Amino acid sequence: MRKIILLFTCMFGISVFSQIKVLKNETLVEVGKDNSVGLYKKDDKFTINYQDLNTANLNTIRSFSFQNLDGDVAGLYQMITEGFTVLPNENIVLELPNDIVELHYEKNYGQPTVQFIQYINKNKKYVGKSQFLNRKQVDKIFGKTNGRSASYEKPATTNHPSKTTNQASTATPTPKKGRK
Repeated sequence: MRKIILLFTCMFGISVFSQIKVLKNETLVEVGKDNSVGLYKKDDKFTINYQDLNTANLNTIRSFSFQNLDGDVAGLYQMITEGFTVLPNENIVLELPNDIVELHYEKNYGQPTVQFIQYINKNKKYVGKSQFLNRKQVDKIFGKTNGRSASYEKPATTNHPSKTTNQASTATPTPKKGRK
């Protein structure tokens, strides 16, 4: 009987004090991907994943994330593509909530390219670098070629008042007949 109680106690203790939790599987929606760089979305949070070329282990995948507040994803895309037109003299430095990301432009084989340089946890000691991307690759990553850019672009809204609103505001009320 003692052995049964001891066995039951051990089994109960293992299940109560286990360190492994089952978490919900987060689903990321792919906006676009080219080779080892991709843009993913979950709710209003966007993540750029890339293969880190700055490490000896080429299987290292790094990422940085940000919220799409005030059209930040479309703004980032526009900033990157403007750099292809006029190559900046210096890196463009972006401060994100957890990281610092630089946009590094170079001409490779006469073609303008951009590279993400990430200072992980805002520490200049830990640096991740993506591959160089040309304009066509950036368009693919930001979903311009597959139509998924609509997931972060806000539709244009018109500020024209409708005719029914104007009629309702200028109409005179008709008197109702009631009992006396």
